Amino acid sequence: MPLILAEPFKSLWQGKDPFTEVEALQGQVYRELEGRRTLRTEVAGRGYFVKIHRGIGWGEIVKNLLSAKLPVLGAAQEWLAIQRLTEVGVATMTAVAYGARGSNPAAQHSFIVTEELAPTTDLEQFSLNWREQPPEPRLKRALINEVAKMTGDMHRAGVNHRDCYICHFLLHTDKPVTADDFRLSVIDLHRAQVRSATPLRWRNKDLAGLYFSALQIGLTRRDKLRFLRAYFHQPLRDILRDEARLLAWLERKAERLLERYQRKYAGGGDA
Repeated sequence: MPLILAEPFKSLWQGKDPFTEVEALQGQVYRELEGRRTLRTEVAGRGYFVKIHRGIGWGEIVKNLLSAKLPVLGAAQEWLAIQRLTEVGVATMTAVAYGARGSNPAAQHSFIVTEELAPTTDLEQFSLNWREQPPEPRLKRALINEVAKMTGDMHRAGVNHRDCYICHFLLHTDKPVTADDFRLSVIDLHRAQVRSATPLRWRNKDLAGLYFSALQIGLTRRDKLRFLRAYFHQPLRDILRDEARLLAWLERKAERLLERYQRKYAGGGDA
């Protein structure tokens, strides 16, 4: 039974069943599904995010697999991804508690607690009005370079996100954000996969999701080329030659994702 507790939970739950204690935590619930609960809680005046997995059952696992989706079976994926990204210097969440019990993957009980990253805003919100009110050019270039570097370092470390959108990059706002002084953290890693190397298929899926999520913020061709140069760490001429098939696929894939999104939410449906 893997169990890792740091303060304040190490002291708070000493001599107690941590699986009972984590279920008793109260706060703002962000997601409540049959097999997973996500909430924000406060302990000793500090904010924490709690994700509890209770097993999704064999029926849900089979349904996911038949539809070519990899099911999320517990908190281990997020725990491992956080550890790997921290090791290689990609800014992300800080996990302070993790536990898992039960050998049956369909019924495993697990949890992860991470420190709240605050104050922050996500890049989707930060760039919401960029088409109408373009940002300061140096800041836009710096943010593009940093997202590209973080994504490239993540993939080179063997981690693929599976929800790689700009809304999952948090911009810290504890001080004024400038081109020369800002901080980003990547979050929401519960679907992430960790390997010795990231397969091209999963790398490309992350890149397509990231590109799709940035289609509406007014990026120029030069902005896209800047991202590629920072992501691949290669001269632009080499990237355009060696990755021509990937770049064409990304354009098609992102457009299909956008069309699907627009069909799904046409008529004012909730996002």
